[in-house]
Amino acid sequence: MYKIAKIFIIFLLFSACSKEASDITNLENKKHPNLILTSQGVSEIKSQLGAIPIFDETLALAIKEVDAAIDKGIDVPIPKDMAGGYTHTQHKLNYANMQKAGVLFQLLEDEKYAIFVRDMLLAYAKIFPTFDTHPEPRSYATGKFFWQCLNDSNWLVYTSQAYDCIYDWLPKEQTEYLNKNLFRPYADFLSVKNPKYFNRVHNHSTWGNVAVGMIGLVMDDEELINRSLYGLDKGDVDLNEKDNDGGFIYDKEGKAGFLANVDSPFSPDGFYTEGPYYQRYAMYPFLIFAEALENKKPDLKIFEYKDGVLIKAVDALLNLTDANGEFFPLNDGQKGMSYYTSSLVSAVDIAYYYGSQDARLLSVAKKQGTVQLDATGLKVAQDLKANKEQPFVKESMILSDGSKGDEGGIGILRYNNEEETMALVYKYAAQGLSHGHYDKLSFSFYENGDEVLQDYGLSRFVNVEQKNGGGYLKENKTYAKHTIAHNTVVQNGVSHYKYDFETGSQNHPEQYIFDVSNVNFQISSAKENNAYPGTEMHRTLIMVKDDAIEKPFIVDVFNLQSNKKNQYDLPFHYFGQIIATSFDYTVPKSLSTLGDKFGYNHIWKEGNGTADSESIQFTWLDNRRFYTLTSATDKKDEIILARVGANDPKFNLRKDPSIIIRKNNTQSTTFASVIESHGTYNPVKEVAASAYSNFSKVEVISSDESYTAVKLVFKDGNEKVLILANKDNNKNTEHTYKLENKNVRWTGVYYYK
Repeated sequence: MYKIAKIFIIFLLFSACSKEASDITNLENKKHPNLILTSQGVSEIKSQLGAIPIFDETLALAIKEVDAAIDKGIDVPIPKDMAGGYTHTQHKLNYANMQKAGVLFQLLEDEKYAIFVRDMLLAYAKIFPTFDTHPEPRSYATGKFFWQCLNDSNWLVYTSQAYDCIYDWLPKEQTEYLNKNLFRPYADFLSVKNPKYFNRVHNHSTWGNVAVGMIGLVMDDEELINRSLYGLDKGDVDLNEKDNDGGFIYDKEGKAGFLANVDSPFSPDGFYTEGPYYQRYAMYPFLIFAEALENKKPDLKIFEYKDGVLIKAVDALLNLTDANGEFFPLNDGQKGMSYYTSSLVSAVDIAYYYGSQDARLLSVAKKQGTVQLDATGLKVAQDLKANKEQPFVKESMILSDGSKGDEGGIGILRYNNEEETMALVYKYAAQGLSHGHYDKLSFSFYENGDEVLQDYGLSRFVNVEQKNGGGYLKENKTYAKHTIAHNTVVQNGVSHYKYDFETGSQNHPEQYIFDVSNVNFQISSAKENNAYPGTEMHRTLIMVKDDAIEKPFIVDVFNLQSNKKNQYDLPFHYFGQIIATSFDYTVPKSLSTLGDKFGYNHIWKEGNGTADSESIQFTWLDNRRFYTLTSATDKKDEIILARVGANDPKFNLRKDPSIIIRKNNTQSTTFASVIESHGTYNPVKEVAASAYSNFSKVEVISSDESYTAVKLVFKDGNEKVLILANKDNNKNTEHTYKLENKNVRWTGVYYYK
């Protein structure tokens, strides 16, 4: 493939260079391009064409795509459809093809690409003033060519780059016409005419800020650039006004603009409070604008802003992926989105070029198999050719949340060897703006990139027109955001913070301890005191590697201290088929829901029974691996076998199963469980290996406000005791605990022996 691409590139260069001088625009001594491409960068790229494999292959693909678009002809339809529809998709293709065509014009000096961009822009300028807004008024900020301003901002971010590439090629009267009749009015439309959209601290507004800033840089319009960086004057606005996602439109501290969108949502570690799915989406405007500012306004030193958080954010985002590179679906997140998406190609290249040129990023770029067609992509391609890449090994880590890093966070416990990877993702983060879920102290668990215990993610079919025009489904608010959709405790059938966004935004869990210094005993612990007033929730998750067992196992201790009696539900959302249970249960002849609100109305009760034991086991098979949940129980605890799908006439929800441990009429209590992967099933040989759990029971010896003691009993009779200090997280504190008439002494938060 590389040889073909190389020959193709050389042929194009030879063809371009053999044209008569009168047919080639003289691009020397011009002001443009100066955003993403620069005159110096273009010259360097030209000198390397045909010699850098991954860059040449990317360029060859761009040529193929744009040439096909040119052959098809200009198509600028009058807006009609929502996401996924014909007009929506065509306008997306237009801005993507224009951006690539602008680059090809600069690198190959073939005027057909400039003509394509010019004719497309003139077509847009012609229809722009013929209608006020998109005919689908379903957004708090209805767009122009698209149903929401967000997508119009996408258009302007990409199109600004194309315009920059042909700006000096166009006659002055045409740039003046486009500036006056298309670009300046478009920038005003996205900002002064939509202040609720433009002045937010949110991924939507990041795109809006960058769109206005990018076109401002092209036109040397300082007013637009400053508007982009610092936002609009809020004037007389309602700070409590909300958007159609249920989030506040205005920042509580009055911040607005691009710099505010760097300041507020990112923690010092680079975690983006809306979650990795939307961080992935926002990284393109964040970094592409940063690159443009670095080229056009280097005195701003944007890559040093907030201690270099934009570069840190790329590293954080890559660490928020499973073994297959797919982002953990925290908050609103579509499963399957991965670092192979184009926004992450740009992010990796820009972070490598403007950061410390971390060789680990090269290994990600190598997997992506493509680069940006600019100086950053060229550098990545050159260093890949020089074999400078190092493996990007995802280690256990903590990512704080909140602008100052003091609003909880994400704790990731990992185990890696040549044949096995495991990741436990513990979420004790802040609300996450309008895309946040009510899932404090929840977790998900992965093995070899496969979900074992899942976070549901969002309820949406992105860009699938048949499903609500590609937008969010109502079930996102009636199920996916609710607490019962996550692996965490629900009290009295009510979601955390009573499913109130304002309350959730004012509160967050607190980290108690995070210690991964011992690879065989990694611990993450956090508390939440406000999800249910009067109840302290304290969850500790531990990944243990014991020499007696082939794989690591998870210890889950969820301590609840309350001032009154409650019903507590702890669900575990698994995949696959039930293999065995240690408890008896009945299956009803007709299904009923678990409740009528807070997500319970979407859950069928498929079976239930009582624990009737001090410990239960539940084994299931998925991805040809056996898993067992071993939990300490009271004999009267109810065990519910459940499945999502009730009250879902349009089949918008996945029919995923769960097991729920329910404690009724209980004041303070502790859930304690072991989750383990053990054995395999080979359907070809029809052989089950190690299909039984390595544990016989889990027992809560005692638990109160100060200490929790749990006993793990292995199948071979061996026992381990775990003692947690619930009030003092000082690693130097000496503790004494009376266990079975013996005093146990240790230093630090936990004892395990």
